[in-house]
Amino acid sequence: MTTDIETEGDGRRADGGAGGGSPRLTAAQRLHLDVYGFVLLDNVLTSDEVARMKDALYRLRAEPDLEPYRVYVNHRSDHHFSVGHLVEYDPALLEYASHPRLIPLVEEFVGGSVRLEESEAIINRRGPDSPPESSTDRGPARRVDPLGFHTGIRHGWGTYYQDHHFHSLFVKTLAYLTDVGPDDGGTAVIPGSHRLSWPMQDIIDAALEDSRLIHQTEATAGSVLLFSEALVHSTTAIRSDRERVVLISGYTPPMMREWPGNELSPEFVRSLPDHVRPLISGSESWPWNRHERG
Repeated sequence: MTTDIETEGDGRRADGGAGGGSPRLTAAQRLHLDVYGFVLLDNVLTSDEVARMKDALYRLRAEPDLEPYRVYVNHRSDHHFSVGHLVEYDPALLEYASHPRLIPLVEEFVGGSVRLEESEAIINRRGPDSPPESSTDRGPARRVDPLGFHTGIRHGWGTYYQDHHFHSLFVKTLAYLTDVGPDDGGTAVIPGSHRLSWPMQDIIDAALEDSRLIHQTEATAGSVLLFSEALVHSTTAIRSDRERVVLISGYTPPMMREWPGNELSPEFVRSLPDHVRPLISGSESWPWNRHERG
């Protein structure tokens, strides 16, 4: 395995291609998900969508009191802002959570219809106690500084196989609203860990012995990382002077619960269009619309 794992980005965006129809993963993208547990989808969001989503998040960060907006704060400081339950705050954030180029790909990976489990965002930059240190200072080896490897589910009780394909009952999409290079805090993953039943700490300890076992994502604004929450993953330290902005949505089958704090107000549910309401509210519940093929 090399240090950098190339992700799928062959120009065929998740938009159904020239022939239209429902978007599907390409064969290469599906293989990448099965083997590595993640895939980078290039140029999913337009520059206008990126601008509107960033504007909404910067306005949200400027709000002195987020409680009236039903947004919860994970962390708030001068250099790190992390918040959740965003879909009721601004239409651009709801648009990402229900994006028509992404939901069919999520459903393909889960194996059936899905509901929104959580919506979060992070705006962060290098902290005052973290001096800049370029990855190039260490020669050809990539500097990987994981900050809390974790998973949301584990292989065996949150994953399954169907028609020889891997499926995950908890999937996330992470949109890059800024370019992220090797020193800009790209998400780190341990490729293939989504299929392991090892104790998680054993996986982490083994990967930390050899940085070639860890992949740090680089992406351009508008790209989206699709991954299983069974994949061991982490954020990394920012070494540059650039700010990183990411928008994250989590999805599960509709009978599973939303993350605490992401409960919707009845007024907001009633305001949703009919075709979006089941996705955002999970109203389909137990009559799960499974895909016939994996």
